[in-house]
Formats: sequence, C-alpha cells, structure tokens
Amino acid sequence: MTAAVEILGLDGIPEVEAGADLAGLIAKAGTFQDGDILLVTSKIVSKAEGRLLHAADREAAIDAETVRVVARRGPARIVENRNGFVMAAAGVDASNTAPGTVLLLPEDPDASARVLRAGLQRLTGRRLAVVVTDTFGRPWRNGLTDVAIGAAGLSVLEDHRGRTDSHGNELTLTVTATADELAAAADLVKGKANGVPVAVVRGLGHLLTDEDGEGTRPLVRPAVDDMFRLGTSEALRQAVTLRRTVRAFTDEPVDPAAVRRAVAAAVTAPAPHHTTPWRFVLLESAGTRTRLLDAMLAAWQRDLRELDGWDDARIARRTARGDVLRAAPYLVVPCLVMDGSHDYPDPRRATAEREMFTVAVGAAVQNLLVALTGEGYGSAWVSSTMFCRDTVRAALDLPDGWDPMGAIAVGRPAEAPRERPERNADAFIEVR
Repeated sequence: MTAAVEILGLDGIPEVEAGADLAGLIAKAGTFQDGDILLVTSKIVSKAEGRLLHAADREAAIDAETVRVVARRGPARIVENRNGFVMAAAGVDASNTAPGTVLLLPEDPDASARVLRAGLQRLTGRRLAVVVTDTFGRPWRNGLTDVAIGAAGLSVLEDHRGRTDSHGNELTLTVTATADELAAAADLVKGKANGVPVAVVRGLGHLLTDEDGEGTRPLVRPAVDDMFRLGTSEALRQAVTLRRTVRAFTDEPVDPAAVRRAVAAAVTAPAPHHTTPWRFVLLESAGTRTRLLDAMLAAWQRDLRELDGWDDARIARRTARGDVLRAAPYLVVPCLVMDGSHDYPDPRRATAEREMFTVAVGAAVQNLLVALTGEGYGSAWVSSTMFCRDTVRAALDLPDGWDPMGAIAVGRPAEAPRERPERNADAFIEVR
C-alpha cells in the first residue's frame, strides 16, 4: 500500500514548436525518480509533431478528423475521431494557438507516448511511464476533466473482478480506469491556463510496467458494448436507416417485454380526432400462431382457386410467401379500429375518414418496427391478414370491429441484411 502520493507540476517548459525535442525540454525542466509517471498535455505533443493546421474554417478541420457523428446540437458536435475517441469537435483545438490556425490531436497518441517515454528514460536514466492527456466532457455530468489518450509503461485499466472487498463480497463488475484517474489528478496542478503542460505523479511506482503495453486502446469501449453510442436524434435516424425487412430468424425466443416496449412507442403515433385507432395482438403461443396460419392458408387457397381461378402450382408459389410468418418465433397482428371516427353520409368523405385512420395505423406500425430494431430484433410486415380478415378474427377471437392490417414477424435476424444503396431524397420531392 502506498503511504503517500505527490503530484508535481513542471515549470519552465518553453513554448513548443514543430520539430522540438520534447523529451529534451521535459528532461531539463525537472528531476525525476524511478517510478515517476509523467502526465503530458496533448497540446505540446501535437505542436512538437507539427499538428498545427492553418485553417480558416475550424468546422472543415473537424469534418476531416471525424469518423462518426455521435450527437449534434446546434453547432456543437460530439464525434468519434480517427483514434476511436468520442469527444467534442474531434479534439480540434483553436485555443492557445495563433489566429487562423487550429491544433489537431497527435496522429497516434500511444505511439507519441512510447517515443516520449523512450527519450525520457534515455535522458534521465530513470524508469518512467508516460501518459498523454486531453480534456473531455462527460455524459451525465457537467464540467471537464483530463483523460488519457496515449500511454506507455503502465496498464491503463486495473481489473478488480474476482477480488473481494473488505466485507468479503466478490467484485464482479469493477474495472478502474487508472490512466484516466492519473490524468484527472495531474490536471489539478497543470490547470487549463497555468502554462504548466506536464505533471509528475510520484509514489505509484507499482503501476509501472517494463513493456510499453497496449496503450489506451483498452479504455475505448467496443461498439457492441456501448449502450450510449449515439445522441438522441442520431440514434433515431440510425434506427430508421437500419430498419430492414428480415425474412430469416434464429430460434432464440423473443422477449415479450421488448415487444411491449415497442408497442408503447407505436401508440405515440399521430391519429385523427385525438383517437387511438390501433390495437396490437401479440401471438406469444406457438399453438396460436400455427392455428392462425393454418386457417389463413386454407382461406387463401380457397379464394385463389375459386375467386381468381389459379391452378395449384401458382397457388403454392403465392402462399409460400407466408413462410416468413411460420419461421418467426413471434408474431404481432396490428389491427385498425374506427372508434371515434366521424359518420359522413357522403361516401367520398366516409372513404377519406377511413383513410385517415388507416394512415394512423401505418404510422404506429412504423414506430413499432423502428423500436423493435432498437431492441435488436428484425421484423417483416406481411399484408396477408388483410385478405382474409374474417378468418383472422375467427381464429384469434377478435371483435368484429377490429380489422387486421397484416402480420409482423419478429425475431433475431439469422443473417446480416444485404447492403442497401442509400436513397437520395431528391427523387421523391417536389417543391412548389
């Protein structure tokens, strides 16, 4: 156990210019001991590496450093940059630099830390670690703090899982971001405007490693584990974009609670006359699904043969489209109800009234499909129940006033959807 920790700011480091020997400048600014951890502000690393860019348009510089927009509100952008860091403005900094210029982050902060560590250890003869830091905002909390964006000579995470606390309880989730804790602590002596770009943390020599290590990559949460990967509007747009018709499902059961959350989103859709013209029948029983689909198949075969004059081969090809419903582990039947609709003697107005209610059901179904995508489920909206409504009502024991508006197959996608070319909205727009 460490008895005491010191955090020392290094004064006397001159203005850093492109090509400067940064290790030499830092080595001259202080005296060092074995086990010291140097926290170096990324700004002087960037300046030494010539990452100063003459750019009248800071937004263009941010665009060039951005891999993915995470959230946007007005001119402010939180983005993922080339190094995988999620931060404001991709780390492009216009402060403490000449007008008309911006400073980019080091191209590879981990590589910068390794080079700096090697140079400092050679010049000082001491066993050191180096952490390159930058300032980040944080979700859910106000205020900025420094975090590690590059590291060499220490493990950036300390995994406590499997250990026990003072009461004998096993720790199952605790992984400490050691490098970030060091960066935040060092910023107490560096500050944002003190002209102290380097701090030394002394007394934590047990954290050092002989090898440079993995750098800060372990600090970056993988996308698959990131529950807060997007801002609100970006998440909505991505969910809409990712919503695809899925026709092949795994055998994994569908979580009924997830479907109910999707229905809760569905019933926020706009509707005429302050009505709620939708009902959702959830077919959670395999027996119910089979009974419905068998009844629908018989009705379709009869009507296609007797009303449309189709032969058996053509009927078989047409009804095979319903196999997607049989293959799904869960079905939802959305229904239209006309409760609250207005009665019009004029058939044209009566038709328009029903169309308004039908459009409202479509809006609700779209909400449902997008919400299911957000829950990780695929779906396929199939129209077949609309062609045999009486059969569906009888099979599901539904009221006469409920009109089935297709059926939605739900499940985990069995395969990745094929790439879909982006549609240009201009082809669907007319401006008057």
